[in-house]
Amino acid sequence: MMTGWNQRGLMLATILWLACEPALAGPGGTIAKAAFETFWGRVALGALTIIFLPLILMVLVREKLAERRTRKDLRFMTERDPRFDWLTIQQRAKDCFHRVHSGWEKEDLTPVSDWMTTWYWQNQQQVFLDKWKREGLVNVCNVKRMGKIRPLLFVHRNLGHEHEGSLLVISMTAHMQDYLAKRVGGQVVEGSKRYKEVETVWSFTMDGGDWKVSDIEEGGVSLAYAKLIGELPPIETTLNSDLSA
Repeated sequence: MMTGWNQRGLMLATILWLACEPALAGPGGTIAKAAFETFWGRVALGALTIIFLPLILMVLVREKLAERRTRKDLRFMTERDPRFDWLTIQQRAKDCFHRVHSGWEKEDLTPVSDWMTTWYWQNQQQVFLDKWKREGLVNVCNVKRMGKIRPLLFVHRNLGHEHEGSLLVISMTAHMQDYLAKRVGGQVVEGSKRYKEVETVWSFTMDGGDWKVSDIEEGGVSLAYAKLIGELPPIETTLNSDLSA
């Protein structure tokens, strides 16, 4: 059982993790933070990292265990349906990443709506892109290259149809530029023009037989998803024999 000190320590590590993570204005709509981009900001970040290093390592271990469980469950499901093959899913995730960012940059997600759940693309279009346009703001979002892609959580479901509603949460990193600026004049109002390594957490839901983007969050939430692994039932118990027949 985790002691009270360890619980508080893990919470502090999570707060530090969130502070370190640049929360961007790209897909997902979170406004950029640039608190650690100055010289003294980087010095402070380095000091905090040293202080909380053991707890940060604890977080990394927990996420690694969650990744191992997720890969194992996906391999089990791949024997029954090729849509759960991790290599196939990685390619799907990359395609979604680039297509959604392209639509986001053009301020119109309609052409990529088939790659997102209906609710999510409408929500992103109306709540963020259309709102920023009305306010005279534009999100500049340029992806130079993608980095690591890690599975964090897999929840198998059968919502009326076999595998429908299944959830897969994936961490994706990219070297990118992402900031919010005034449409007239180009003045940066949130974030910075500097390219940086950014982690975002993408949720994919099996919708109509395809993996579709159902949420995009900043990288700091990865631990929360990793902790859910302990609550999952054994993968073999999630199979629906009636639907599989």
